[in-house]
Amino acid sequence: MLEEVERWLATRSWSVTDRPLHRILAAKQRTGQTISVVLPALNEEETVGDIVTVIRRDLVERVPLVDEIVVIDSGSTDRTSAVAAAAGARVVHRDHILPRVPAVPGKGEVLWRSLLVTGGDILCFIDADLREFSADFVSGIVGPLLTEPGVDLVKGMYDRPLGGAAGQGGRVTELMARPLLNLHWPQLAGFVQPLGGEYAARRSLLERLPFPVGYGVELGMLVDALHLVGLDALAQVDVGVRRHRHQDGQALGRMAAAIYRTAQLRLARGHLVRPALTQFERGAAGFEPRTYSVDTEERPPMTEIAEYAARRVA
Repeated sequence: MLEEVERWLATRSWSVTDRPLHRILAAKQRTGQTISVVLPALNEEETVGDIVTVIRRDLVERVPLVDEIVVIDSGSTDRTSAVAAAAGARVVHRDHILPRVPAVPGKGEVLWRSLLVTGGDILCFIDADLREFSADFVSGIVGPLLTEPGVDLVKGMYDRPLGGAAGQGGRVTELMARPLLNLHWPQLAGFVQPLGGEYAARRSLLERLPFPVGYGVELGMLVDALHLVGLDALAQVDVGVRRHRHQDGQALGRMAAAIYRTAQLRLARGHLVRPALTQFERGAAGFEPRTYSVDTEERPPMTEIAEYAARRVA
């Protein structure tokens, strides 16, 4: 490991217990910064309500840390929107944000559009499929942004149990993202959960970053932020244990392909000969191919969008 990374681990990796809630709240009141929590959601009626309820109860009503909770529904066919609204979130449909730019499927697409419908100086992203959710996920990762002026982006780190086995989750991280980062961006080798969906950043950084529309958004954001603001502006906080719905191996394969594509673009800005991934499923006649397109589109930095600039002037 690079000496720079060893130093970074000693100075930019914290635990949620390092910043008690009263200290974080005092920093917020002193600096006047506002916080938006964003949950990208697609068919998460079973979990999104509980997450919103915990954030509202613990960080809005008990202590005034969070200023708004926004759920961006990216086309759910279940009761995600209704459940989230009943729990106290403001729900916005992806397709109603910046309608002149047709939306495409993907998590990164939703996160990018969220900049247009939130007002916080700090945005905190939380996946909507978490179970046994704790408000520490929010307070832990926004804490350094309120208390450390030189920090611009904070990732959550945690254990990810899989089927009762500790630390076995995060398979795409271990098989794809971590090797890519260690080999090509070794300054980022200290991140425990580089693909984790729980992280917070200053709007002033997010609005200058391009957003891969799909699963590559987390890796792309880390790499681009490293080049834009440097390693010391990035940090991570241990928030405990993350429990969520795990995807099957084929879904993980598609995720890995999108992440590799994101890395490839940043390595050479080249293009794939064939931006598609073929997988196999056993059918009545044997193994049958299923071909999926790999996310290749990226959204530009939000500062290049006229509607965003106009909103800021207003």
